[in-house]
Amino acid sequence: MAADAQSHRGEASPSAPKSRRQQPESLRLRSISPTFTVNDLQRSLAWYRDGLGFFVSDRWEEGDRLKGVMLKAGACHIGLSQDDFSKGRDRLKGLGFRIWCETLQDVDAIAARLRAFGGKIVEEPSDRWDSYSFTAEDPDGFKITVARARE
Repeated sequence: MAADAQSHRGEASPSAPKSRRQQPESLRLRSISPTFTVNDLQRSLAWYRDGLGFFVSDRWEEGDRLKGVMLKAGACHIGLSQDDFSKGRDRLKGLGFRIWCETLQDVDAIAARLRAFGGKIVEEPSDRWDSYSFTAEDPDGFKITVARARE
């Protein structure tokens, strides 16, 4: 195939200069899955599963004890792992940290589900910046903002 025919299909011709990536290259991730170390894994699991609507996609057990879970909502994951308290039982968690979640679902309905479960909402659903959102605080103090972009 001629070089000019290749370039019409979006392929570089052998003689065309190749573009160079910035060095050092920027990080290119395919996904990111934060994991929270929690005081009471069963309580936190119930909060995310029953309160927000995540489902368990993977579990880690040691003997007959649940040590961690990977939760999924749409294409997104959050991990939860049981604290072994090697750094103390009273260490603070969740300070200065927030997960921002974007959805196409009804934000008010999600907030109502969490509220009915007994979850703590620290910022009621309202318009903020370019979205409609609410912020909840999980049992360990991690903040989760659920937002729907304005159309």
